[in-house]
Amino acid sequence: MKADIRVALVGNPNTGKSTLFNVLTGLNQKIGNFPGVTVEKKVGYCQLPDGRKAEIVDLPGTYSLYPKSQDESIVFSVLADKANPLSPDLVIVILDASNLKRNLLLYSQVADLKIPVIIALNMMDLAKKSGINIDIGLFSKNLGIPVVPISARKIEGIDQLKAAVSYANKIALQEDSIDVNAIAPQLIESISKELNIDNPYFALQLAHQHETLKFLSTEQSSRIETLEKEFFFHSQKAQGTETIARYAFINDLLYDTVKKPDTAQDETLSNKIDKVLTHKVFGFVLFFAILLFMFQSIFSWATYPMQLIADGFVWLQNSLHQVLPTGPLTSLLVDGIIAGLSGVMVFIPQIAILFAFISILEDTGYMSRVTFMMDKLMRKVGLNGKSVVPLIGGFACAVPSIMSTRNIENWKDRMITIMVTPLVTCSARLPVYTLLIALVVPNRNVWWLFNLQGLALTGMYVFSLVSAVVVAWVFKFILKSRERGYFIMELPVYRMPRWNNVAYSMYDRAKSFVLQAGKVIIAVSVILWVLASYGPGDRFKNIDQKYLQPQYTQTLKPDELGRAIASEKLENSYAGVLGHVIEPVIRPLGFDWKIGIALITSFAAREVFVGTMATIYSVNGSAEKMESVQKKMHDAKNPQTGQPVFTLAVAFSLMMFYAFAMQCASTVAVVYRETKSWRWPAIQFAYMTVLAYVASFVAYHLLK
Repeated sequence: MKADIRVALVGNPNTGKSTLFNVLTGLNQKIGNFPGVTVEKKVGYCQLPDGRKAEIVDLPGTYSLYPKSQDESIVFSVLADKANPLSPDLVIVILDASNLKRNLLLYSQVADLKIPVIIALNMMDLAKKSGINIDIGLFSKNLGIPVVPISARKIEGIDQLKAAVSYANKIALQEDSIDVNAIAPQLIESISKELNIDNPYFALQLAHQHETLKFLSTEQSSRIETLEKEFFFHSQKAQGTETIARYAFINDLLYDTVKKPDTAQDETLSNKIDKVLTHKVFGFVLFFAILLFMFQSIFSWATYPMQLIADGFVWLQNSLHQVLPTGPLTSLLVDGIIAGLSGVMVFIPQIAILFAFISILEDTGYMSRVTFMMDKLMRKVGLNGKSVVPLIGGFACAVPSIMSTRNIENWKDRMITIMVTPLVTCSARLPVYTLLIALVVPNRNVWWLFNLQGLALTGMYVFSLVSAVVVAWVFKFILKSRERGYFIMELPVYRMPRWNNVAYSMYDRAKSFVLQAGKVIIAVSVILWVLASYGPGDRFKNIDQKYLQPQYTQTLKPDELGRAIASEKLENSYAGVLGHVIEPVIRPLGFDWKIGIALITSFAAREVFVGTMATIYSVNGSAEKMESVQKKMHDAKNPQTGQPVFTLAVAFSLMMFYAFAMQCASTVAVVYRETKSWRWPAIQFAYMTVLAYVASFVAYHLLK
């Protein structure tokens, strides 16, 4: 989509930048990645009053142009590099009108890069409510740029902002905030000459950041390093000098243009609420109560819509089977592609509900308090305060939980969270655990209160959380990052959630999952369909001829005959052959080739294990006929020993395997989508498979 002007949105976190982006672009936006990195890029389009079309780029929130995370480093790269495909013609700096002193530091840095700038003075309604009076005219005159008062939440002042964009100067007219040359005059002059730069602040930033800037060549970076040593440049000391000078400019500006009471009402109220919500004891109690509510809601609220989606796809499959002619193409479409698509779509209610909760917690300002409270505890095991929500959300589904790690700024903390979240017991493991526990654990009470089967299931949940924490602690020493683990967290004032923003977040995340992860899931489902539907040589043809003989047609009922044929074909399919091939490898875990097939087929989704067991043991592959599956599995005997196949040792060995193994194509797909590399899902798949094998081996040999 060709645009006439490109506008970048820049601002501190919690200034309403994303809200303004959504207001300006509506649904006319797309999500991708900034060139060469895994940081998410949001670009949208908006119609200006003069008829032109503006491309709006939502840059990551940052407190300054000196980055402390990969997200923040993007801001300077896009603004300063004229060769960057997203280099803007104009920058809108969003300021929180109730917190100007801190926000203006970033503005003064962006303005000194000499790109045309407009200030969007957001949250004017809150500033007025707090008794803050801003002289907009004088503010604009002293800075030399347009200043537009807005309230993005209430959609006020947006037309005026669009008009300002329409009539913005193509030449930067903003007043200088500080004398940049005074910070390191000789170095700035030398870098400017070497790289043919006409902006002193750009030259100074290159001195600070040249090691991490991808638009500089190795030779240019080395030359800057040499010049730094020649002129005894000390980066941190120069940053300190610059920051002091900038705040002197900001203080003078605010003294002339802003009048505010000694205390702001909203902040005072927020502080009172924080005394309860961030209390050393009550804060944690309330937080876990909220998590429990979220956890229960994701399970209970999603059940009905998930069932509707599943039933809808079953109806669609049955209808298509009746309408379309019998044959491999119909089977591929209905049993492969549509069945795979149903596996994607059924996750949508959970994704929508989880992200609705996250959006509400973020909008109200509570999420900042949670991360602040939990950071000290989580950091001891290599995680971050912001890792809490993804880990807890993993109880419902790892897919939306991994997607929610995007708000973790530090790369190492985010990667560790992504790598360990699938270890938390998700709802897809429940059918497996329920089936196996019912097989081998007696259904009786202990101490008159606790059900033994319930205790076993609870134990699997607790075990999963402990495993995730231990593995996170190990990754803390394995993953290396030059990025410092700062924890900078602003505690915004409490506000009512923006319900349109909550609704958009639900829609956006669900759409993103379906379009991105869905492609991989459908591909895997088609491959699994082929493996289970075809066999080598004439095996399938021989099976069909075998069951045409009278001893089968006359003694078996039609449905029994169909199940017998399906069971034998499964054993002789490519999936069955694979089961026999991997049997020597899984035999030490107590598994036979039939369980091997279930391990292969359940890679699409863990709960497929139940359906596969049902088919193998000649029972209709329906989770609703759980009793029949249990009975058949209970009665199954090992042909060599005559002993039951599913002993206590085998059942717990299987549960240990499913507790650790990456038996979910959806998770692999979403990890690839979030990291934009096959390297990380491959590492995750490898370490989880090794853990699964070792844990399963130990459990089997301890219990047999």
